[in-house]
Amino acid sequence: MKIICNKQQLTEAVSNVQRAVSTKSSIPALEGILLRAEGNSVTLCGYDLELGMTTVIEAAVEQPGSLILSARLFGDIVRRLPAEQVCIASDEKHITAITCGPSEFSIVGIPAEEYPEIPSITSETSIDLPHNLLKSMIRQTIFAVADTDAKPIHTGTLFELDGTALRLVSVDGYRLAIREEPVQCAEPTSFVVPGKTLSEVNKLLSDSDEETLSILVGRRHILFKIGCYTVISRLLEGEFLDYKAAIPTASGTEVLVKTRGLMDSVERVSLLITDRLKSPVRCVFQDHEIKISCSTAMGRANDQLEAEITGPNVEIGFNNRYLLDALRNADGDEVRVQLNGPLSPMKVLPREGNSFLFLVLPVRLKSEVG
Repeated sequence: MKIICNKQQLTEAVSNVQRAVSTKSSIPALEGILLRAEGNSVTLCGYDLELGMTTVIEAAVEQPGSLILSARLFGDIVRRLPAEQVCIASDEKHITAITCGPSEFSIVGIPAEEYPEIPSITSETSIDLPHNLLKSMIRQTIFAVADTDAKPIHTGTLFELDGTALRLVSVDGYRLAIREEPVQCAEPTSFVVPGKTLSEVNKLLSDSDEETLSILVGRRHILFKIGCYTVISRLLEGEFLDYKAAIPTASGTEVLVKTRGLMDSVERVSLLITDRLKSPVRCVFQDHEIKISCSTAMGRANDQLEAEITGPNVEIGFNNRYLLDALRNADGDEVRVQLNGPLSPMKVLPREGNSFLFLVLPVRLKSEVG
């Protein structure tokens, strides 16, 4: 194989594809990037048996062929090359010369035949979405994905298509995040995509509403086509939480509050909380104001802000991080907060409509000793 390509394009392709490569594997080929040169382009591929990423860049292919190079070493070399054009040439023993300006490297490659086959999808469902739409939907739900394997299905996000809307749902046992958008789809379907996959997809998405991506869903795998990148991932299997049953239907108290003001207030009283000194943030909703306090062995903090409150007074405690995550991911200057007593989850909604819904479970408060 012998190719000449642009250093910047190669660097970007390697940096992205490298994220799908196994860092530690009993199969050496999985710790590498597969390069396949043919026609006037080179395809780069990373795969860890669960997530695969492929991209194509332009190249002058003087000799077609394919081989695997160590992702870490190849990535480090490419990022530090000094000139615009890179030449990569390998011999029949897979010794690969990488030349760029005055720099020359000779590294050992692995035969392409050792690379596991990436799954292909016989698509059963396909959806086209603008980049910025999926990006914001992932951002507003990925924070609530479980990070422990206690229930593996909850380490992913549920995608639910009901013909007229797409719903993304994440849950980790302490909070729940739902984001909904009107999307046309031929037939209703649902599947669970691993959080790691969505995190990688999110990095490839732009903020543009003019660029669209395609999602193809098979029985066991999902494929995202994003520009010149293809991301394929296995789907998670299992019984996802019946999230509709987890959402409280009644709410006695409704609060309209400035999102930034409430965040700032919670962040201030949270200064007394550390990894060692954990304590709930106490929120009292009454008389058109929210009183927020926190006390740990380091001391005590009080704060308050104005809010529109209708319904009975509520005193309730929250984990500060979970409360802040919900507020940070809420779009809009104001949020609607619904409460139903001190033991029922708090609902965070947009001022109008229900494009997102965040649930945060309360923390039982110890009664204060005055």
